[in-house]
Amino acid sequence: QVQLVESGGGLVQPGGSLTLSCAASASRFNIYNMAWYRQAPGKQRELVATITPGGNTNYEASVKGRFTISRDNAKNTVSLQMNSLKPEDTAVYYCQAVSTRTLMAFWGQGTQITVSS
Repeated sequence: QVQLVESGGGLVQPGGSLTLSCAASASRFNIYNMAWYRQAPGKQRELVATITPGGNTNYEASVKGRFTISRDNAKNTVSLQMNSLKPEDTAVYYCQAVSTRTLMAFWGQGTQITVSS
């Protein structure tokens, strides 16, 4: 079992920046692919960014160049640096861990990001 706890959400103005953090309780954090998802009201949950244990990253097209995912395997954390935020980035953001061994997925409770003036 892996417990994930997100932090860093809040209200930010358009064009602003915010960093989300996710702390994982996993004893072997470096076997998990990590990801950030988001879900806006009335919409399906969508993948935002992923990072492998070795640090390879992928981004959803609308956030590429604005968001940066990173991880610290020593601290069991994954972060999402979000710049140039837009109102359409407003959503609940979720951290996900997927074991590379079992493919079991674990989710955090989510943190709200609101981009509004």
